[in-house]
Amino acid sequence: MSTWRSHARVVRVLWVIALGLSIAGTFALMERLRIGNSMARRQRWTAWFMARLSAALPFRVNVSGKLPSEPMLWVSNHVSWTDIPLLGMLAPLSFLSKAEVRTWPVAGWLALKAGTLFIRRGSGESKLIQKQMGQHLLGRHSLVIFPEGTTTDGRSLRTFHGRLLSSAIETGVPVQPVAIQYVRDGQPDQIAPFIGDDDLLSHLRRLFANEVSEVHIQLLSPIPSQGKERAALAFEAQQAVQVALFGEAVQPATVRSAAKAA
Repeated sequence: MSTWRSHARVVRVLWVIALGLSIAGTFALMERLRIGNSMARRQRWTAWFMARLSAALPFRVNVSGKLPSEPMLWVSNHVSWTDIPLLGMLAPLSFLSKAEVRTWPVAGWLALKAGTLFIRRGSGESKLIQKQMGQHLLGRHSLVIFPEGTTTDGRSLRTFHGRLLSSAIETGVPVQPVAIQYVRDGQPDQIAPFIGDDDLLSHLRRLFANEVSEVHIQLLSPIPSQGKERAALAFEAQQAVQVALFGEAVQPATVRSAAKAA
């Protein structure tokens, strides 16, 4: 790809980020003045911003399936930070994110003002997070989680952790499984994944220096949560995503082993 096209992409993304900062700044001001600072409004404006950010990224996006008409706990496999704007543009949503994101320059502040919930691994805050998630869902606000707990290269699926789905069971909110897949030249995209010791700036440079790739987002059939154990619900969601991505379910022996860990 030519240098000028790469630079043009960077300029476009920077413009969108500046727009996001102005929106987040408005939210911050509304917080101080205690006026019109509702989560529903935050989610609507965040979806609007995510749509513009997604349009500035080098992806052709194909979405299949039906958007839910009621608040749900969305569960998705996790490949890259770009999963967030690509899913966030689909509907008014909030996200559960690792605490490290809160410290990212610009992006961390944007995420906070967008209503993101942050979880610190191994901090003993799981009950507090589950309570916050439950309150969020009871307020009829959809929430997205990545129950693998980390990103992958898109070629496999890790175990979905059942404890992250407890809030759906406690509130009776259905689970919306989502499968997201990045494809380049008919093969799993090796540029889109954001894994290991990768940093955001380097990842952005790689994305903008290469041609447009494809992203397939599948909204799968919702799963009722009432009356289910959290491990069983997690595995049901995992199976749905596994089949959508790779065409085959997890082997029963693997499921039983993972159930003990959850």
